[in-house]
Amino acid sequence: MRREFPKGFLWGASTASHQVEGGTKNQWSDWEVSPERIADLERRGLFKEHGRENFISGTAADHYRRYPEDFALAKELGHTATRISLEWSRIEPEEGVFDEEEIRHYRDVIDSIRGYGIEPFVTLWHWTMPRWFYARGGFGDRRNIRFFSRFAAKMAAALPEVRFWITINEPEIYTQNSYMQGLWPPQEKNWIKGWLVFQALAAAHRAAYHAIKAVRSDAQIGVSKNNIYFEAYRDQWWDVLMKKTFDWLWNFHFLNAIRREQDFIGLNHYFHGRIKNWRPNQNENVRMSDLDWELSPDAIYHVLMDLRRYHAPIYITENGLADAEDRHRPWFIKETLKAVHRAIQDGADVRGYLHWALMDNFEWAHGFWPRFGLVEIDYATQERRPRPSAEYYKKIIEANAIDDDE
Repeated sequence: MRREFPKGFLWGASTASHQVEGGTKNQWSDWEVSPERIADLERRGLFKEHGRENFISGTAADHYRRYPEDFALAKELGHTATRISLEWSRIEPEEGVFDEEEIRHYRDVIDSIRGYGIEPFVTLWHWTMPRWFYARGGFGDRRNIRFFSRFAAKMAAALPEVRFWITINEPEIYTQNSYMQGLWPPQEKNWIKGWLVFQALAAAHRAAYHAIKAVRSDAQIGVSKNNIYFEAYRDQWWDVLMKKTFDWLWNFHFLNAIRREQDFIGLNHYFHGRIKNWRPNQNENVRMSDLDWELSPDAIYHVLMDLRRYHAPIYITENGLADAEDRHRPWFIKETLKAVHRAIQDGADVRGYLHWALMDNFEWAHGFWPRFGLVEIDYATQERRPRPSAEYYKKIIEANAIDDDE
């Protein structure tokens, strides 16, 4: 069976500044070398397992200097869209002081992307903060939202070639790890504070949305929202109740709060969680990624169908797996895109798919060892090597279709 995607469907992959650029100086890079962080990694024996340098972003994939090479490679692999993020800490290293040289750098990045005929999706905030913004309390102080909207307006004016803007990446993942669980900076294990930050991020999106629209009325603006397919085991009523609760809290609440200020939905999708006898994450775990995340490609169908309620175009802005040996990635891409195609056939307005990630990168608290890239990075030499899955994905892109018998 041949499954054809709509004409003009966008294909590509995603990155984030701190994870690939190298040389960033922000609240996260400070946390990486903080005594508390180092003591925690030593206590858990992770330095012995992975080495100290694994957990320090350093030069990362050196994308800040090598971006022309990387986008040339994306073009060679058939990509028609790419997602990047702007490193706010480079652009506004001090409060109210914008570095015009760094702005020119990102203008050159956009020119490079456009020069290859690739559509850029640009994220304003992918979890890292300027030191001054962090010192002010970050999004934990709603008065700071004005700084974020000012940054959004500044970049919309500086990068008029950008049509698709993503204000915020995965607000629920950030608040869960930074406040609910206290694992990421600022490591405040405070559920009330986490909920307030979650609400503040919704307000920050709304403020940035209007700030960008004031500069460019035809800009398309959304968020990248991490949604999970929660599945009730055998439709038992108590598990259905839990599913509806998790759906509202995790999948829908933020989107409901911004539904009047979103031109599209950016979907980040990695997880399926089966609920059995009130307990979440009771999955079968037949296939697992290197991070021990269950690989359930069909789950994206259900998430996409749920998003129809918002009557907005959907771009899948992240979807992928840690798979250093590339054992599962071709199968995962194929089965995921079959599920995406089925969702489109059943009425979901999906207009693009961006795999996570274009290249191996610094995977936040895990460091460098998880390998998500279509392109392998040799961190000793910074050599780029497309994996077989990248070539397989290229065939799908060129055909704008999937053949079941391949």
